[in-house]
Amino acid sequence: MTNDHRRVDAAAVHTIRAGLGDRTIVFVGMMGAGKTTLGRRVAARLDLPFADLDAEIEKAADLSVAEIFAKYGEAHFRDGERRVIARLLAEGPRVLATGGGAFMNPETRAAIAAAGVSVWIEADPDVLFQRIRHKTTRPLLATPDPEGTLRRLVAERYPVYALADLTVRSHDVSKDVMTEEILAALADHFAASGEVSAASE
Repeated sequence: MTNDHRRVDAAAVHTIRAGLGDRTIVFVGMMGAGKTTLGRRVAARLDLPFADLDAEIEKAADLSVAEIFAKYGEAHFRDGERRVIARLLAEGPRVLATGGGAFMNPETRAAIAAAGVSVWIEADPDVLFQRIRHKTTRPLLATPDPEGTLRRLVAERYPVYALADLTVRSHDVSKDVMTEEILAALADHFAASGEVSAASE
């Protein structure tokens, strides 16, 4: 996919929908990678519902993510995250954007592998930090050295994110172009896997 913003065609969209079946496309990656923004756009192109995991957790708890961290701690948040993602996966097909730590949980990864197709939006740490450095809603970055914390999280998480079914690298193009690149990668994935043959007959 080049940067002239060619939209994937209807055949590619059909390939994705047929290959996906009842499963969910699950976006994973670091905070600031663009999972929610790109997830909404991909969902719209595929005519699928979209859900943001953090928003769903906040709705279930009637607290913000930052408030859950402050009041109950990260372990409590991760437990709720695991339960909410299991429920959302059972309600597929849809597009789901997860929080940065969700894919680190082995139980959650297994659930995603069973009922979803995972897409890692990979981005350089410098790009991530530029995008999120002024935001105050990131509990894990509420440290004296947020950039150092971010780089530590990248070092811990990227080898696990690499277990995702697909990796699409974030680069300096528009959100529209990134959306089409993700769709093209999904279409290629399902076409190569042979998962669409039976569904398309």
